Amino acid sequence: MKKNVIGVDVSKDTLDYCILDVENHSKIGKGTIANEEKAILKWLREFDVENTIISFEHTGHYGALLAWVLEDSKFVYYIINPLDLQRSLGIQRGKSDVVDAYRIAEYTIGNKHKLSPFKLPSEGLRKLKVLMTARERYVKIAVQIKNSLKAEEILATKVDIKKLITLENQQLNVIEKTIKALEKEMMDILKSIDELQLSYKKITRIIGVGPITALKCIIETDNFMKFTDARKFNCHCGLAPFPYQSGSSIKGRTKTHFLRDKTLKTILFNAAGSAIQHDPQLRNYYLDKIEKGKHKLTALNAVANKIVLRIFAVVKREEPFVKLTT
Repeated sequence: MKKNVIGVDVSKDTLDYCILDVENHSKIGKGTIANEEKAILKWLREFDVENTIISFEHTGHYGALLAWVLEDSKFVYYIINPLDLQRSLGIQRGKSDVVDAYRIAEYTIGNKHKLSPFKLPSEGLRKLKVLMTARERYVKIAVQIKNSLKAEEILATKVDIKKLITLENQQLNVIEKTIKALEKEMMDILKSIDELQLSYKKITRIIGVGPITALKCIIETDNFMKFTDARKFNCHCGLAPFPYQSGSSIKGRTKTHFLRDKTLKTILFNAAGSAIQHDPQLRNYYLDKIEKGKHKLTALNAVANKIVLRIFAVVKREEPFVKLTT
């Protein structure tokens, strides 16, 4: 472990920091800087790269600039899961940005044995991630407008709201064109990077795995560098079932965990739904689960789990996916 740990509390406009000595946890310094590239670079010049670790919570876009600057400046840094930090602190009284920065630094020192330095994915993957996030946002908006239009069509039989329906249809058309443009841009980026294109071609040969499913898996796994184990990825997606049991008095049903990537799980469920229609082997597997008394969603979850195992299998080997007839 290096000599100093800097905990940073990230917000939209500012970065509050607290510097702790690793040996005795004593506070060396604290302060606030602007969340701007020039300010961050000037601040980093005060520290020795060889003896400093910087740590901050995952805050989405607000912390992206800090991560990029730290990466370029060759600093070792950690991005902490906010839920892990919150649960490790126990009961806390009071909250401020400076206090949060201190708690982040203290957490980093106390959990150094299980933290791994963060590494940003390649520029192409970062672009794909931003575009995919934007697409998912527009898809949600499109679904909301479609649901609204269904309700308005019923109201239109009694109330004159033709102008409203026309306006919402125009808005829906614009959003759908935006979604298609985003998908095209993602495909253009994918085709320009050989290793991403290779993974994409392998994955999309699996029955049920379409372009969006393949792209989402590549993005979430950093082209299968962030996750190398299919079972761990299933946990991340919320597909892995876990038992709920304690002694002889508590025995709940086995179920997936509520902490999951909901969007990714939805996409993989859609892939599973398609697979059981076109893949005889997975269809038989699904029907066998149903015959054994499993709920349809539980059986579909098992199929999605199988698809993830296939995705990781074809990525790791040179042989393409081969469709089985039984």
